[in-house]
Amino acid sequence: MPPPTLTLTTDFGLADHYAGVMKGVILGICPKARIVDISHEVTPYAIAEGGYLIAQSYRYFPRGTVHVVVVDPGVGSERRAIVAEAAGQMFVAPDNGVLSMVLAREKHRVRAIENDRYFFHPVSRTFHGRDIFAPVAAHLASGVRPARVGKTVADAVRAEFAAARASGKGTWRGTVLHVDRFGNIVTNFASEEFPVVSQVAVGRLTARRVVESYDEADSGEAVVIAGSSGYLEISIKQASAARKAGCRVGDACRIRV
Repeated sequence: MPPPTLTLTTDFGLADHYAGVMKGVILGICPKARIVDISHEVTPYAIAEGGYLIAQSYRYFPRGTVHVVVVDPGVGSERRAIVAEAAGQMFVAPDNGVLSMVLAREKHRVRAIENDRYFFHPVSRTFHGRDIFAPVAAHLASGVRPARVGKTVADAVRAEFAAARASGKGTWRGTVLHVDRFGNIVTNFASEEFPVVSQVAVGRLTARRVVESYDEADSGEAVVIAGSSGYLEISIKQASAARKAGCRVGDACRIRV
């Protein structure tokens, strides 16, 4: 039987000890675990970006994988911690909408994490990644049934970033989900929902031409491209569209069809 696989997606970065400590907690409970870092460079507090990254990633992992997603600006508050079963995998996260895209796409069961038997004690007010999410995920990977963790809930938080909204005749309003290291601006406009586009705009930048590859763009031209994520992106050939637009993750974007 292959060793259990766990993934980590956080906004902790790598300069501090946080991500490493989570791995230590996991290995202390489940020493055979294979731990995969999806990203620790989520923009701080950017729930939408964390949700986008895990939604882009989970389908490529084997059944039984446990995904830990910690983008948690509400840590220490009354927000719940949850475990979601979906697509034959498990997702351990705060109940703040970070799993919205996964839950919208897959049949699922969500449980509130209530049984503190599976926590790391004492539980701090500021580091639930170490004290709740990592140990619970490790116990699940070790074979603890989700039903032992807590009762099912039907009101898991769903965030608005999961879908664009109509804002007028032929126009829609959306959100910047992610800016990749090349400066490409990933919107939440799903490519299959917007096959014909006249323009996409964000910040100071408006793209009016749709291309099939980055190389089709003229030098310095902002273009729209259907990215590998399944969402429309604004790109500039070998330059940062995000820098030219002056935009950040979470900013509003607009589309005209």
